[in-house]
Amino acid sequence: MPAALEVSDLVVRYGEKQAVDRLTFSAAPAQVTALLGPNGAGKTSTLDVAQGFRRPDAGQVRVLGLDPRDQAVKHRVGVMPQTGGGYLGLRAGELLRLVASFHRDPHSPDELLERLGLSDAARTPFRRLSGGQQQRLSLAMAIVGRPELVFLDEPTAGLDPQARRATWELVEALRHDGVTVVLTTHLMDEAERLADDVVVLDEGRVVAHGTVAELTRHGAAGQLRFRAPAGLDLDQLLLALPEGCRAKESPAGQYLVEGPVDPQLLAAVTAWCATHGVRADDLRMETRTLEDVFLDLTGKALRS
Repeated sequence: MPAALEVSDLVVRYGEKQAVDRLTFSAAPAQVTALLGPNGAGKTSTLDVAQGFRRPDAGQVRVLGLDPRDQAVKHRVGVMPQTGGGYLGLRAGELLRLVASFHRDPHSPDELLERLGLSDAARTPFRRLSGGQQQRLSLAMAIVGRPELVFLDEPTAGLDPQARRATWELVEALRHDGVTVVLTTHLMDEAERLADDVVVLDEGRVVAHGTVAELTRHGAAGQLRFRAPAGLDLDQLLLALPEGCRAKESPAGQYLVEGPVDPQLLAAVTAWCATHGVRADDLRMETRTLEDVFLDLTGKALRS
């Protein structure tokens, strides 16, 4: 199937500054694609073009096969900005019903309010909603029209854990229903939970692209740690482990085995310990996280 979003050699400039530098990536239909990157990486500029808010300085963007500024694509796309998006004087329920009225077959506004924990705030004016409530209402407005593609900019920023969980479940339901989701986030657990595909941007360019499993596996061994009596014969241990593994003791009595973290490695270590009468305490497996990958690629701390 053709990509729901296709970005080809995109360039966006602000005066002398080039915010997006020949950026190319695509978002597959009915999947969640996460755009990650530090501030200034070009995420917002890219979304501005993809949502039809500005023209590219060079390159091309296609949304559902069309120019994003084409009126034919507007009713097929939902947009959740990071902040704002509501008429300050309207009540939450009125605002969502107003947006629903613009579409031919909308979701039930009342059901969306209930699902996002906003039923009690339905009669509260938008300007008097808390930041988290405004964020959830903005999400409801983005999806009430049953879009084929939805852009979510930091969808859970500032939400409490319960609201974050409800939002995650709603995004997963959208994907299950065949909706394409393109989201930006600074929360690595969010990307790891939701994303089928991850695009890491830095200085307007793609520095990594793949699934979470591909990105966290590439270029890094997993780690298996355990405690045992000091002075184990690590050369003998390595002979019992799969090829390519490494082992070290640091500090005394603390052991680190690096290699593909899988059942074969775990079985080999525990079997060797059992054969040599060694009790391995606090045995635990560790793998690289998406945040580890991000920091390796960009050299920058994650920040909102």
